[in-house]
Amino acid sequence: MNTLYPDAAAALDSLLCDGLLIASGGFGLCGVPERLLGALQAREPSF
Repeated sequence: MNTLYPDAAAALDSLLCDGLLIASGGFGLCGVPERLLGALQAREPSF
């Protein structure tokens, strides 16, 4: 599977659902998923 998305929000569109646990990490400032975290924060919560 080799899929490219225009941005992090587009990549998350079909993946997120209630109760989903996302584990991500990095080492110091390199590898920190800033765009992923920003896209998650910008989404509206679904209750």
